[in-house]
Amino acid sequence: MVAGLDAAGGGAGGGVLTVLGIEKSLTGRRWVWRAAEERLGLGLAEKLAVPELIGRMLAARNVTMEQAADFLDPTLRALLPDPSCIVDMDAAAERLAAAVEAGECIGVFGDYDVDGACSAALMVTVLRGLGCKVLHHVPDRILEGYGPNSEAMRSMAERGASVLICVDCGTTGHDAFAPLHNMADILVFDHHKSDGTPPRIAATVNPNRLDCSSGLTGICATAVAFLVCVALLRVLRARNYFVAGRSAPDLLETLDLVALATICDVMPLTGLNRALVTQGLRVMAKRARPGIAALLDVAALSEAPTAMNCGFALGPRINASGRIAEADMGLRLLLAEDVDEARRLAAVLDSVNRQRQDVEAGMLDDAMAQAALQVDAGNAVILVARDGWHPGVVGIVAGRLKEKFNRPALVGGITDGLVKGSGRSVAGLDLGATVIAARQSGLLLTGGGHAMAAGFSLPAAGLDGFHALLNERLAAATALPDAADLMLEGMLGLGSADAALAQMVARLGPFGMGNEEPLFVLPRARVVKTDRIGKDGATIRAMVEAESGARIKALLFRAGQGGLADALSRVGGAPLHLAGYLRAESWNGRISTGFFVADGAAC
Repeated sequence: MVAGLDAAGGGAGGGVLTVLGIEKSLTGRRWVWRAAEERLGLGLAEKLAVPELIGRMLAARNVTMEQAADFLDPTLRALLPDPSCIVDMDAAAERLAAAVEAGECIGVFGDYDVDGACSAALMVTVLRGLGCKVLHHVPDRILEGYGPNSEAMRSMAERGASVLICVDCGTTGHDAFAPLHNMADILVFDHHKSDGTPPRIAATVNPNRLDCSSGLTGICATAVAFLVCVALLRVLRARNYFVAGRSAPDLLETLDLVALATICDVMPLTGLNRALVTQGLRVMAKRARPGIAALLDVAALSEAPTAMNCGFALGPRINASGRIAEADMGLRLLLAEDVDEARRLAAVLDSVNRQRQDVEAGMLDDAMAQAALQVDAGNAVILVARDGWHPGVVGIVAGRLKEKFNRPALVGGITDGLVKGSGRSVAGLDLGATVIAARQSGLLLTGGGHAMAAGFSLPAAGLDGFHALLNERLAAATALPDAADLMLEGMLGLGSADAALAQMVARLGPFGMGNEEPLFVLPRARVVKTDRIGKDGATIRAMVEAESGARIKALLFRAGQGGLADALSRVGGAPLHLAGYLRAESWNGRISTGFFVADGAAC
């Protein structure tokens, strides 16, 4: 066991054990130990020759003895499946191989979020690398809406595209594809939930098809596109295409796109996704793609990229183009080969993202007030809408409401009597399936998504009926606490909270959905120095001292006002129990540790 870190409670079968008896923290949450099988943790530590701390945390993540080595060192060699396990994969690869051999023109139709931009960029890059002429189109959120539309796809066909590829959309594109059957072969590479038979097209490669048994339901569209390219190169090699000076594109160099999309589309960072993100972050760190290098620069990220950087710094800037700017700007940035052009586009997206933040701030207070009334009235699900709310920002606001009230939240903007919106869910409640059910029942004009996120549109007059269905289908949300429990994994002693310990913890990364970063308790910490830093003083930086006299820097982001911020701003006040993340930080070649505060409680 690592000195200074007490064992976490909550062994298997032992029920929920609260941490330090805290039932309601300064942010309103109960603190509980993450359950772990103690014997398994000890066995994992012994087998892997790692500290007991690491073994215990692996056990808490349900990592078996057989999976442990691949979890700590996830590789594509060990975890990449045969692409042919996905329905229609072979048909898609064969059609693309024929297009490459014949030098056909190919059209790529994307989506306006990060996964859409990354999957489109991956397909365009690989196909151009194989010598194809490639056109691309990203729909305007306001003018064209979500998903494939016949007009845009016909335009690409009329410009010569004999194959049309839809990425991150198209699984339910029956109506859009119907007029195009005699113009081009259509391929769909998607991951959104399917509610029936796939469109009658050349291939629909989607592990979430009802008839697909691949088990890859948790990968994003960019990962699907990557597997398509693996299958494509395999077919071309079998046909001896790479001779006479022809070389195959290096697919490993596209993993930066796969990692970025996987993180930003909130896919579980387990299994294959874990290998894709781990390898992709290494590719990203080389800064070989001008667009991503420019994004890292504009976000002032000089260190090696992390999953957190992607989710909070890079992703929002790419998303900004589809939310309130030119829909294809994110794709153009990812495809940029000229460094100066990439820097120009990144600067524009950074500016647009700041505009998005202003728009979001203007909506958020109103949405929070509406949501509070709905929760007080006993609704299982939050559904709020208002005239003039920008449809490009509603998803972000829905995420904020979900975090605040710990239940599914949907937010819509109303224009000319039509609501267009987006929703976010909590673990265990499938919002995508519920929205699809609402569309099938006739309540929605459009609707779809996956378990944690969905989009929808309907006449404003139908909001009450839609809300009633949401409450009925997701009624289990009423049993959730007002705020999600905070799952903690150990009691931290500052005397040993050094860089070596932080780096040990980091071995469990990359962290994200399905593999949350470990949270630790720093008991009875007293604030001895504090100030506000960053834009508008939104971050609190404090020096906190344990009873032993050891000190550590603590940071609270998005501090605002309220109980936790007030407590960390009070020098010499009563001691606090703090919950947070222990991380190693690099500055001017020196490694130090920081405690990133997530919550606090009175002693």
